[in-house]
Amino acid sequence: MADGAAPSGLAPAAALGGPVRRILAARGLRDFGDGLVAVLLPAYLLALGFGAAEIGAIATLALLGSAVMTLGVGIAGARADPRLLLLLAAALMTVTGVGFALAAGFTAIALIALLGTINPSAGSVSIFAPLEQALLTGASTDAGRTSVFARYSLVGSLAAAVGALAAGAPELLARSGIAEMEALRSAFLLYVALGVACLLAYRAIPALPAADRRERHAPLGPSRGIVVRLAALFSVDSFAGGLAVQALLALWLFERFGLSLAEAGLFFFWSGVLSAFSFPVAAWLAGRIGLINTMVFTHIPSSLCLIAAMFAPDVEWALGLLLVRAALSQMDVPTRSSYVMAVVTPPERTAAASFTAVPRSLAAAAGPAIAGAIIAAGYKATPFILCGVLKIAYDLALLWAFRHIKPPEER
Repeated sequence: MADGAAPSGLAPAAALGGPVRRILAARGLRDFGDGLVAVLLPAYLLALGFGAAEIGAIATLALLGSAVMTLGVGIAGARADPRLLLLLAAALMTVTGVGFALAAGFTAIALIALLGTINPSAGSVSIFAPLEQALLTGASTDAGRTSVFARYSLVGSLAAAVGALAAGAPELLARSGIAEMEALRSAFLLYVALGVACLLAYRAIPALPAADRRERHAPLGPSRGIVVRLAALFSVDSFAGGLAVQALLALWLFERFGLSLAEAGLFFFWSGVLSAFSFPVAAWLAGRIGLINTMVFTHIPSSLCLIAAMFAPDVEWALGLLLVRAALSQMDVPTRSSYVMAVVTPPERTAAASFTAVPRSLAAAAGPAIAGAIIAAGYKATPFILCGVLKIAYDLALLWAFRHIKPPEER
């Protein structure tokens, strides 16, 4: 795609370089694992005898650990080869799966969640994302950048949807005579295999010479002010999202409507499919109304749907509203990543991706523990209503603060 061409839909597959295809493959593998675990984790922890407060605390520790490691990636990004950091992250993913398959006590599980790669949100909060985003941006033109990020998000969301659908497999195994705990633990062994597959995908990416690392990856400098403002706003959005991570939404569906693990997995599959196919629409829309407008004007209706779902009279209305939310709520993901990469200087991209992700991760980490405590106190819908209200406030603030700061393709 030539510079200056209007971004539309998805970049042609033939136009994607080898490293980009390998990053997309790795994203699909690890998001399949994230989608599987996000639905399975609350059921696994309930089977171990934990309650909503403990489940929320473990989700918080997982997000907190991700934030600390993402900060480390931002600091090391100017010195270490991003391929090496991705290999180390994939190895950690493998070890995390082994740990969850073996652990049973709360302390051990909490420690593995803190130090590992388990993602209770099935979203883009991870140590992998800043490295992958910087590499993808370096392989894209200004005009094609949002399209590449849309494909990146599409692959991840579809894979997470299939992973959510696969969360029903342990229930089927249990019906065939396999012990329930063994069936649930088998999913974490699959997570181990996915980590190994990611490691192989990253190995095929060429190493970046030291001279190129110094040129392409530098600490924050000229763009520090705009990155700080974006990070502050993104942290509000992520704190709100932390109140409604997928693991807690699955718990709400289990307790409010009595959904089985297989039924919840099927719902999150279709939710993920709708989210996935919203990404090319987001790229198309951004080419016509701009990145910020696309982020805001799709996000607000999705938050209203989440709030409305909490007052739904039956499961059909609740799931319908949540599916509408799914079709809109993630359209800001590729546009947000593209916007951050566009408004900073090229050498600052890894640092900018990391330092906007870290406050998001830290803010998101606080949400599940708070939400779990609120749910345990009997106010089961309150965290999700609060999530919607805070997200609407974030969208309005983002529109006001950045409506005049345009990426190169919109100037």
